Amino acid sequence: MRNGSDREILRLAVPAFLALVAEPLFLLADAAIVGHLGTSQLAGLGIAAVVLQTAVGLCVFLAYGTTASVARHLGAGDLRGALTQGVDGLWLAVAIGAGVTVLGVLLTGPLVHAFGASDEVTGPAATYLRIAFLGTVPLLLMLAATGVLRGLQDTRTPLVVAVGGNALNVALNLLLVYPAGLGIAGSALGSVIAQVASAAVFVAVVARAARRQGASLRPDVPGIRAAGRAGVPLVIRTLTLRAALLVTTYAVTLGAVGAREQEVDLATHQLAMTLWTFLAFVLDAIAIAAQALTGRSLGAGDVDGTRATTRRMVRWGAVSGVVTGVLLAAASPLLGPLFTGDAEVQDLLVPVLVVAAVGQPLAGVVFVLDGVLIGAGDGRYLARAGLVTLVAYAPVAVVLALGSAGLVAIWVSFAAVFMGARFVVLVHRARGDAWLVTGARRAAP
Repeated sequence: MRNGSDREILRLAVPAFLALVAEPLFLLADAAIVGHLGTSQLAGLGIAAVVLQTAVGLCVFLAYGTTASVARHLGAGDLRGALTQGVDGLWLAVAIGAGVTVLGVLLTGPLVHAFGASDEVTGPAATYLRIAFLGTVPLLLMLAATGVLRGLQDTRTPLVVAVGGNALNVALNLLLVYPAGLGIAGSALGSVIAQVASAAVFVAVVARAARRQGASLRPDVPGIRAAGRAGVPLVIRTLTLRAALLVTTYAVTLGAVGAREQEVDLATHQLAMTLWTFLAFVLDAIAIAAQALTGRSLGAGDVDGTRATTRRMVRWGAVSGVVTGVLLAAASPLLGPLFTGDAEVQDLLVPVLVVAAVGQPLAGVVFVLDGVLIGAGDGRYLARAGLVTLVAYAPVAVVLALGSAGLVAIWVSFAAVFMGARFVVLVHRARGDAWLVTGARRAAP
């Protein structure tokens, strides 16, 4: 059982790992290229990235919820039903993406000024964000289509698309930022073009599979509404996670004394959070396998198999966290110069990354259990747990900022309080039986 379970986890996790490593390279490439334009541009990218990631991240249920529902239908032997739900998810992505694009472009100014940064920072932030919002629809289509394929136990296709899209993104950024002379606007435009191309490939793959199984490609309003309602708890869960990241960025801005310190702290925080996000995607590979395997096994009614696979994946998550933590700590003195020529940012980045490295083993377990419960369709509990976690963490971060404790202390609170609280609520749920609901559809609790 152990060897078979490990092979199944690896079959899904390895391509997911490679794809998830490629995805955050969109941001890493932007950070490396924009960072050499200047510190104010890099700090502006930090604010723009937080806003954009929040807007798109709230819609991650398009991937996670779709993975769980498609996998359940697959486990129950209903492939046509699985693809029908997948198509509903694509149409929901278009509807939500169109609304977010319009609102995002109109509200770009107020959104970047809400962080209280200087004009030297908010100018580049607004320029980048206004263009980047034009890629919202393709980004959400990528999320939904990826969820369909993962639910079908296919993590290889997302890998191929992610690698191709990332290569195009880097090439376009290098061309548009420097030779074309567009600066930070060129970085945003290059990313949008790459996102449109990737989304087109994803949609074509899902549409072809749906036609083969006789699933309709037309928008089904009741199905789209049902997909939207099912995603509400995951939206709340994701909102609490994004709120914690926003609180962290706000605390960094609030805690700095003077314009120069604020600029350095925000730029350092942007680099550290980009690297944290990169490693989170690495660790999330096992969580992706957890979503697909949990949904499929519960759809097939295999409770014992679900528990056994969960135990194995938790062990994998912990070991992976140790490995990424050691590598990050060892590389911390070398990473700063890759992204910026500012000596102050380079020096401050080292202790922040050491703190992030220490938190990696805990993060590995948290991400796996989060994936297991998402795969089980346990969104309502995850929503409640997210609210509890946010309430525990936000006051600590704000108090540290008001006391001018510094960027390192804020990162200690993020790694220990925020991730620690998530660990407690997820382990508590996983030890019980309430999430082990079987069948093609998860009954509402």
